[in-house]
Amino acid sequence: MPRHDKVYSITFGGIGGQGVLKASEICSWAAMFAGYHVKKSEVHGMAQRGGSVESHVRFGKRVYSPLVPVGGADVLVCFHQEEHPRLKGFLREDGVDLTEYLDKVSQAIDNPQGLNTCLVGVLSTRLPIHEEHWMKAIETVFKGKGVEANKKVFLDGRKMGQS
Repeated sequence: MPRHDKVYSITFGGIGGQGVLKASEICSWAAMFAGYHVKKSEVHGMAQRGGSVESHVRFGKRVYSPLVPVGGADVLVCFHQEEHPRLKGFLREDGVDLTEYLDKVSQAIDNPQGLNTCLVGVLSTRLPIHEEHWMKAIETVFKGKGVEANKKVFLDGRKMGQS
């Protein structure tokens, strides 16, 4: 049973070109469509040169800061194994680290560009947001281009997260 008074905090991280910002955007829209107050922050760094990219998403009844404090993330979503050591400090002691899904997701997808959406599918099983809101978020973020392919990859990730 979701707690509606709780603020949920997710830290996303990877390297430029991996779709870190798209993934956090999907999550933000899904939370908004579910009726939550949402804040998002992005740190681009040297994204265009394959450098570190980080995004924080926080949602709940009322959220005052977009930044996830160190040790405050309910979920950590890393899209690149080498970013994990840098970002793992954001995870709460009892938080969920989705890094373990990286290899499984990489092997399950046909196109590496689907990694982010597939991991968002895994993430969706850990948050109190209904599937319909995630689907609407994918439609909003991709605006017709690649919507169906991203929905399929998302649902594949969702199945992984539920098993």
